[in-house]
Amino acid sequence: MSVLEEMRIRSLGVIDDAVVELSPGFTAVTGETGAGKTMVVTSLGLLLGGRADPALVRVGAKAAVVEGRITVSEGDAVVARAEEAGAELDDGALLISRTVSAEGRSRAHLGGRSVPVGVLTELADELVAVHGQTDQQGLLKPARQRQALDRYAGDGVEVPHAKYAAAYRRLRAVAAELEELTTRARERAQEADLLRFGLNEVAAVEPLPGEDAELAAEAERLGHAEALASAAALAHTALAGNPEDPESVDATTVVAAAGQALDGVRAHDPALAALADRVGEISILLADVSGELAGYADQLDADPLRLAAVEERRAALTTLTRKYGEDIAAVLGWAQEGAGRLTELEGDDERIGELTAERDALRAELSVLGQVLTDARTEAAARFAEAVTEELASLAMPHARVSFAIRQTEAADEASGIDIGGRSVVYGPSGADEVELLLAPHPGAQPRPIAKGASGGELSRVMLAVEVVFAGSDPVPTYLFDEVDAGVGGKAAVEVGRRLAKLARSAQVVVVTHLPQVAAFADRQLLVEKTVDGSVTRSGVTVLEGEDRVRELSRMLAGQEDSETARAHAEELLATARKDG
Repeated sequence: MSVLEEMRIRSLGVIDDAVVELSPGFTAVTGETGAGKTMVVTSLGLLLGGRADPALVRVGAKAAVVEGRITVSEGDAVVARAEEAGAELDDGALLISRTVSAEGRSRAHLGGRSVPVGVLTELADELVAVHGQTDQQGLLKPARQRQALDRYAGDGVEVPHAKYAAAYRRLRAVAAELEELTTRARERAQEADLLRFGLNEVAAVEPLPGEDAELAAEAERLGHAEALASAAALAHTALAGNPEDPESVDATTVVAAAGQALDGVRAHDPALAALADRVGEISILLADVSGELAGYADQLDADPLRLAAVEERRAALTTLTRKYGEDIAAVLGWAQEGAGRLTELEGDDERIGELTAERDALRAELSVLGQVLTDARTEAAARFAEAVTEELASLAMPHARVSFAIRQTEAADEASGIDIGGRSVVYGPSGADEVELLLAPHPGAQPRPIAKGASGGELSRVMLAVEVVFAGSDPVPTYLFDEVDAGVGGKAAVEVGRRLAKLARSAQVVVVTHLPQVAAFADRQLLVEKTVDGSVTRSGVTVLEGEDRVRELSRMLAGQEDSETARAHAEELLATARKDG
């Protein structure tokens, strides 16, 4: 089991520098009003990812720092999450620190690694249950009461709730898609018409890949056919000569003459022979180029009809590239994507039918699962209420009765609700049930919501009773109570102390209290004291033992540490607590 061993608090509120050493069992934190006891609760809240308020930083300090050491066991979910965040254990303990600057900046460290504050918040649910006056107010909210009941019910609610939540999320997604399809039907129809027009336009032209580039080259050639033919003829004459002019000089004849001049003497010098070979290669190349020029001129088509056809085709392709892409390849890509999108749009009616059927099936499934949740909550509520009522009897409320009201709200129409018990009712992500905790403080009293039917002291005891019941079904390692005994005194205070001691048998319990009847039951009592300058220093948080503890309980009882009557009462309280333990 995880145990919070100690906390070091520096520059937080009235605390200058103090170490709080905690017991694995029941630790009571006591002290004069305003001594800084509540800073213990505030410090733990910061370690668990609570809001960083710069107003908490001690006047004159740059930052407040809280460090905690928690022993953990291998296999704990806390260890797995911490290691996932990069934390390392220190001899089986997890070190947590939180720094809050006077400017409001906040930093968190876990196991020697800087982590987001949200990681500490995730660990909090597994480590500590914190209860103070604000938490009592939270218990007044029906949503929190439903969560408490679900937590107590365990798998009986958790399993169908997980199935319900999955079906609910899918229903929300289906409903959203249906809403889009139906409300945007006109827009989608217009989009489909535009796509059909464009695809028909492309299909009518039937463009081929690369056709635009090929036609551009052909148009260029056809548009300059005469100039090309004339240039080819002149070049051919220059290379091969003019048959009609025997006196003309051509390159082939000149090169041939050069070759003949070298052939006669090439045998006398290898260098000259190499040059003769190169002249021979030139002669062959001239013959090849001359022949190709003659063929080019013969094949060149100067047909104006063909040129007109090419330009007409190019104009048709340009119409497409102006609308659907920078070239024909892009146009063909658009057409392919457009065809897919059109298929999707044309399938809307079919899709609407499919989604409508799925929506109806999901609503029917939610009706079944919602009924299962209602039945499971109803069964768990009876057990929960009975267990809490038994605890209240031990907390000096022997005639109090706790019960749950589980009800549903009628839906405006069948389409907006699910069927629970033959009625169409409003539903949400956690089912259709509205859960409210009721209290009848004495016989004959009508059960009323605890927000209206419980005094401050009664509410404190109801909350404590709820936690004691939880400890037997779904415990957390550490419970921290701040003024849980508010409005309680006398015999009821003794019973609160006894119940906290009982809770400490299965978990670590830390209580900030002003009641000696509660503090007497603690395994360890810590005293928070201010120095003369109004601060709490390292020596200001001490573990009370023996005579020191009797003296503090006497002060809490009578306001006088040396009152013989108060001392006797304090010793009697301690003896009673030890006997019960």
